Amino acid sequence: MRIASFNINGIKARLPRLKEWLEETRPTVACLQEIKTMDEGFPAEEFESIGYKAIWHGQKSFNGVAILADGVEPLETQRGLPGDPEDEQSRYLEAEVNGVRVASIYLPNGNPQPGPKFDYKLAWMKRLRAHAATLWAQEIPTALAGDYNVIPEDKDVWSVRAMASDALMQPESRDAYARLLGDGWTDALDTLNPRGGVWTYWDYKAGAWQRDHGFRIDHLLLSPELAVRLQAAGVDKEHRGREKASDHAPVWVDVRD
Repeated sequence: MRIASFNINGIKARLPRLKEWLEETRPTVACLQEIKTMDEGFPAEEFESIGYKAIWHGQKSFNGVAILADGVEPLETQRGLPGDPEDEQSRYLEAEVNGVRVASIYLPNGNPQPGPKFDYKLAWMKRLRAHAATLWAQEIPTALAGDYNVIPEDKDVWSVRAMASDALMQPESRDAYARLLGDGWTDALDTLNPRGGVWTYWDYKAGAWQRDHGFRIDHLLLSPELAVRLQAAGVDKEHRGREKASDHAPVWVDVRD
């Protein structure tokens, strides 16, 4: 079973690239972020035409998450992150697919920091940790997949100095992410690439892709019940270099059935 995550950066703008990736790699589950469309504009029929069923949680112009499953209907278990009834941003969607609980996560960026956007990011991460703890306690095989907008360690960025003032690398952001791992979640990409140097994002500006100036912010966190089934994890880096590509590359894990 392959579980993948892909910040698509606009599902309508990247639809040909997204379908291309799905057909070439055929993940069992694909968690999408930044679909940037309202619910009624989601192109579900495009995915049905290649065998994928979908659920989605959209928002006009920005944010938005979705879960696609190959040949089966994802069974929705949670829409929106609990803990703040006033939060209307579409950043969390959760479903069950083939006995595995999967969440698609688009964590707030937090820039500029300090400020209200960074405060919102940290509050959101606190809520995520609380909800993750309830999932962990259920002892269901679970994957928390998505764009966390956190560079966990210095080894996860091409230049520490270049990103030092960014919200993605602040001690508070890293600490909140580390607390998730401390609760018992396994960072699959890091576990299988302990030396780092694995990027999932390259900015469109300053020739970042061509110079390989990237960093790792897309993560797949596995519960103990799923971590013991982990076989492989990787990044479909080549897809970032295609025409009109997202600024993120897809990330994935393979787990035993």
